[in-house]
Amino acid sequence: MKEEFLHYVWEYQKWEGRRLQTSEGSELVVLSPGMHNFSSGPDFFNSQLVIGEQKWAGNVEIHLNSSDWYVHHHEIDSQYDNVILHVVWKHDAEIFRRDNSPIPVLEVRSVVSKGAVLNYENLMKARPGKWINCENDFQNFEEFYLQSWLERLYVERLELKAYFIEGLVKASLNNWEEVLFKLLARNFGLNLNGEAFLSLAESVPFSLVRRLSDKQQVLEALFLGQAGLLEKEVETPYFRQMQESYNFLVYKHSLQRGGVLPVNFFRLRPDNFPNIRLSQLAALYHKTPGLFSEVILAEKVTDLYALLDISAAEFWDTHYTFGKSHDRRRKRLSRNFMELLIINTLVPLKFCYSRTLGKDINEELLELMGSLKRESNGVVERFEKLRGQKFQNAVQSQALLHMKKNYCDHHQCLKCRLGIQLLQRS
Repeated sequence: MKEEFLHYVWEYQKWEGRRLQTSEGSELVVLSPGMHNFSSGPDFFNSQLVIGEQKWAGNVEIHLNSSDWYVHHHEIDSQYDNVILHVVWKHDAEIFRRDNSPIPVLEVRSVVSKGAVLNYENLMKARPGKWINCENDFQNFEEFYLQSWLERLYVERLELKAYFIEGLVKASLNNWEEVLFKLLARNFGLNLNGEAFLSLAESVPFSLVRRLSDKQQVLEALFLGQAGLLEKEVETPYFRQMQESYNFLVYKHSLQRGGVLPVNFFRLRPDNFPNIRLSQLAALYHKTPGLFSEVILAEKVTDLYALLDISAAEFWDTHYTFGKSHDRRRKRLSRNFMELLIINTLVPLKFCYSRTLGKDINEELLELMGSLKRESNGVVERFEKLRGQKFQNAVQSQALLHMKKNYCDHHQCLKCRLGIQLLQRS
């Protein structure tokens, strides 16, 4: 038995049909179970009860055992002064508020619905090789119900990403252009070089990036030099130009590389080599110096594609490294890479910025993301196999990733609408 199950029982009032009584024998009528609280403090706020002939309004706390009240030190915590009922599986101790007044207790193990317990045990039962708890039922969820839950999960995923962005906003003193630059740098580096690219972006004053945006080659030299890619001597004119430009920038602007993490080439496809991605990042800021404003004004995914339609410098048309050439091929951002940047950078930024203005653009962002095809990865494909059909767009694939990582992997079925639906079965 887990405490989360008791939360479910209380919120949905899953009783066996018997009249409820407190541990002292007083009749208990629940007028409203209250609002479930997922932060610190009592588990349910603003509950309304009738105990005996007295009507109460206040908070409800839930534990497996009554004695857990003291384990968690609620008796000395002012947040629990307004608790009007203690709901427990087993009543093993009398409990009191800070002023030593007793709190009524409802022991539920004898009155909880046996069907609810059975459904809970079946859902949470450990089975060898089980990928998610509801894998045998996933294909049966109603389409509308599933899609509405996925939309909610995607907004929840945006809210989590907003925490990281808000940290960058605070560090940059509300310079949103700088925040966008750091986010783009991080995501141009993908998983392997993301933190290294972010440390590079944090080592460079954004005012310098803005100032050099009309000089693409010099801006590229700044990025490559800060990444440590201009240290090894290479006998090519382009390398020499980059190195000379960077050395001048170091002298003029007192640049430091002490906190910049090393970049990695190992196990990367050539198109993702850090020198190629940094050249493309320089090209992006050369093409659109006021990039933040353009991103915020963009309403359609085609507008964002147009902003990201850039290529690495011409030298890289015939090179993946400074020292070795190949047949000419333009190093443009691929459509897949553009979509990664839109999903992981531009849309979260628009979401976070709109919240600071007090605007709700969730529907606009859902529509924009809904126009992007779904991502292809092992998690999404496994859900598709369970469902017996393909998912269609990036809202769905992002939501599935979020659900697997934050709900399924931690057995948080009682916080998932799909899990709740399974528990509601007769």
